[in-house]
Amino acid sequence: MYELAKPWRDVDKYKRDRLKEALYEAELAEEFLKNGLYKNAAGKAFQAVKAYLAAVATEKREALAQYYPGERTVQKKKVAVVDLLIAYMPTTRMKEVAARLGDRELELVVEKALDLHQFQYNGLDREGVFSRYTTLEIVERDIKDVVEFVKRRVTSGT
Repeated sequence: MYELAKPWRDVDKYKRDRLKEALYEAELAEEFLKNGLYKNAAGKAFQAVKAYLAAVATEKREALAQYYPGERTVQKKKVAVVDLLIAYMPTTRMKEVAARLGDRELELVVEKALDLHQFQYNGLDREGVFSRYTTLEIVERDIKDVVEFVKRRVTSGT
């Protein structure tokens, strides 16, 4: 079984692992979409962005540390809060972290990924009350946009 490196132990390996994960999740999203599995594709597209965001956050760790100060004890070891944030990249912090990284395109993709995450659980809603999506056409477009972004960024190294 493969274990993901922790950013407080080996930040470079952690970043490589998360970029690989982002690419794998994006590829799975494409496969699910081809087979008409929209909710599964949405979930994988979301996971791809989450992994990519965590990887990119390692590059701006020091800048992020000012917003997430302090330490917590994890398995009897003191770990910086910013490193925990990078390691777990909670859904509730994704928009905030993307904004603090200062990458406008990434911010937009994170917004789409969060919408897709909501769709994964709530599905379509023709009235637009429980989901932002009223048609599969828009879901499909957002999945493709997110997947294209992740694949482009990971393969280009940006």
